Amino acid sequence: MIEDFERCYRAVQSRDTRFDGWFFTAVTSTGIYCRPSCPALTPKQANVRFYPSAAAAQQAGFRACLRCRPDAAPGSPEWNSRADVVARAMRLIADGIVDRDGVAGLAARLGYSQRHLNRLLVAELGTGPLALARAQRAQTARILIETTDLPVANLAFASGFTSVRQFNDTIRAVFAKTPTELRRRRPRIARGREPSPSAGDGGAVGLRLAYRAPFAGRPLLDFIGRRAVPGIESFADGAYRRSLRLPHGDGVVTLALDDDCVRATLRLGDLRDLTTAVARCRRLLDLDADPVAVDAVLSSDPVLRRPVRAVPGRRVPGAVDGFELAVRAVVGQQVSVRGAKTVAGRLAATWGRRLSLPDDSLTHVFPGADELAAADPGSFPMPRARGRALAALAESAAAGELVIDPGSDPDGLRARLVALPGIGPWTADYIAMRALGDPDAFLPTDLGVRRALARLGVGEDPEAVVERAERWRPWRAYAMAHLWDQPNDLKEAA
Repeated sequence: MIEDFERCYRAVQSRDTRFDGWFFTAVTSTGIYCRPSCPALTPKQANVRFYPSAAAAQQAGFRACLRCRPDAAPGSPEWNSRADVVARAMRLIADGIVDRDGVAGLAARLGYSQRHLNRLLVAELGTGPLALARAQRAQTARILIETTDLPVANLAFASGFTSVRQFNDTIRAVFAKTPTELRRRRPRIARGREPSPSAGDGGAVGLRLAYRAPFAGRPLLDFIGRRAVPGIESFADGAYRRSLRLPHGDGVVTLALDDDCVRATLRLGDLRDLTTAVARCRRLLDLDADPVAVDAVLSSDPVLRRPVRAVPGRRVPGAVDGFELAVRAVVGQQVSVRGAKTVAGRLAATWGRRLSLPDDSLTHVFPGADELAAADPGSFPMPRARGRALAALAESAAAGELVIDPGSDPDGLRARLVALPGIGPWTADYIAMRALGDPDAFLPTDLGVRRALARLGVGEDPEAVVERAERWRPWRAYAMAHLWDQPNDLKEAA
């Protein structure tokens, strides 16, 4: 349990949404656990326990509140701001690695023994990787119960359970309801309005992706949309769409802003990929960030105070696939955004796999490391030196020497990237920032950053830029997001 009781209880009394996902409130008199912002009456202090994860609350015998849906709260921002083994394990569990490869696969990916990894997670989160993955499967199951009309057997296996009995037992333990009872209680909006997919038919699953306010979603989608690669992405009428390469098949996601959430519509070739697809969409939009903490640090610097106040809650754009982001970073070296989009589109059309789900505007999934490693570097539509850099990147990733996923250590990844021919510190830091979500990644030689700081009176000297950026730790990546769009921010503020 969390020991800072007084601070947590004050957050519950104020129903402060900023703490959703940071911890969970368990009430001994009802046997229920909730978000800190649950609208129910504040429980007596003597009846309250605080846990660092939903899984820990479940393991202690509490069931999820059906009113505030604690399983749908934003993830803890702590796992975004840290790079230690526990944080990387949490990001990999969210990506579904335990369901795919078991605890042994998670431990091997992180380079630890299963016993030691379990000990680290229990010490910090009160429970081990199996319980954390079980809680995640329960959330996926609830989503499918409420948004589809799939039979129970299909629901069980699509959620990652190995048997219908295990599925039924978990749902009863977590929600104190059977799957049939949960389906009867599902919100009216989920009945009759969403398509009802069958496993593997590409039917749509509609989701609400929660975030912590404030959330500057429009500039974030604009940034991603301006870089949309033909054939794999599109951006129109405020909605961003793209194809997804997922562990069990292809997918297509549509993301659009709503009043208090991001609306996601997912079409999946295999519903077992739902958990992974949701986690990757959340990383793409940086939805688990703590914008209040970020803005407080950045606005303390007079240079950034006005941009931050103009666009509070700005996020750092992430990525749905680390290797794809790395390829696009190499392609984009010393060329315009438009030129990089064109080249990336040609790579996708030539070496990418055709999308298995029928779609009017998206045709391919981006090529993986194996496809590009097998290609002739001389056939890449780019200068020869950059083609060799791309080939080296693909060969290293295909051989398993370079892994770019949520479990990668940022410093280790940077070192491996700059050791490859044609990849320098700027590209390595950009990949760490977007593919790994490193909140403190910084590109002091970036032309856009230097020009923005020059306009703000800091100057373009790299040493002056680095010195100024020390004030922004550990959120330098967010400072760069402001600086890249700084003229527009100031114009809006004026």
